[in-house]
Amino acid sequence: MKTKILNLTIALFLMASFSALGQETKTEKIKVFGSCGMCENRIEKTVSDIEGVTSADWNKETKMLEVSFDSEKVKIEDIHKTVAKVGHDTEKEKASDEVYNALAGCCQYERESK
Repeated sequence: MKTKILNLTIALFLMASFSALGQETKTEKIKVFGSCGMCENRIEKTVSDIEGVTSADWNKETKMLEVSFDSEKVKIEDIHKTVAKVGHDTEKEKASDEVYNALAGCCQYERESK
């Protein structure tokens, strides 16, 4: 009985190891415009909710988002688009004026013209 449990445990460990080998985890930094703690929470939560993203950390001072993700599940372009959908411009995507204008006053950062 102990041998069967041990074999099962080893098999499960090996299966988990092989599935992890297929993942291509990347970490990238992208510029995301925002201005306050509410922006930080919104940006990090929005990005963290994307399937395949393992971590997201936005720095209010530098406006840089460091994001780690499984590149087989999500593309960096998708992250840019998702952030823009909640009102934050990135270096590659601009939020719609309607969504940007709906942000709280403290969240309305100075927008760059493109």
